[in-house]
Amino acid sequence: MDTSGRVPPPITGDMIVKLALQHIGESYVFGVLVPKNNPNWTKCWDCAEFVSWTVFQVAKVLYGCDRDNGDPATADAYTGYWERDAKSLGEIIPIEEAARTPGAAVLRVPQGHASGHIVISDGNGGTVEAHSPADGVVQLGLAGRRWDTGILIREVTYTQGSALAVPPPDAIIYRLTLPMMTGDKVRQIQQALAAKGFNPGSLDGEFGPHTHAAVVAFQLSQGLVPDGEVGPQTAAALGIQL
Repeated sequence: MDTSGRVPPPITGDMIVKLALQHIGESYVFGVLVPKNNPNWTKCWDCAEFVSWTVFQVAKVLYGCDRDNGDPATADAYTGYWERDAKSLGEIIPIEEAARTPGAAVLRVPQGHASGHIVISDGNGGTVEAHSPADGVVQLGLAGRRWDTGILIREVTYTQGSALAVPPPDAIIYRLTLPMMTGDKVRQIQQALAAKGFNPGSLDGEFGPHTHAAVVAFQLSQGLVPDGEVGPQTAAALGIQL
């Protein structure tokens, strides 16, 4: 309630989507720091900075940042912090529910301090996201991509549309996991990275942190999503089949 006694209108997920859509076509820079309290920022984004900035502009709360109670001008957003805050400050929901909830966040969780990816659901199975160096901020879809969880923020009021199916990827996505993924396909990925000048460490068939770092570096060189995961697009760029 404000000083006039009026109850302010609710902060909604649709407001998050509306603001995010205004930035379609803007550029992507991996690891950029965006001042969350600058409403006129249009320079460049990475995935977590884009979602955290949008949430702060709409809801006036820092979320998914290293210091959620710190200075919004210097708070650093990261997919790992989004996972942390989802467990303690928000609500974790299934991917299918997030797909029909405008403004919900959808997260690909990083292992350790590795990379991940996060997007805003448009409520119709689509996304608004800071995608990659090649594409910048775009609208895509959730289907056929690997996701771990949907996230709702307590300060936001959400609505839900009709139920939607979100088919998983057709192929195995090779990535950093605990325990590590191993086998001939991982060794093939390592060999392809080494052949293109990206050192994955020992060609031992174990998808460890060194291989993950090499995948991220390769993805950035190709303008792909730098999530460190080898799915169909990254595999095609490496010249291998999953």
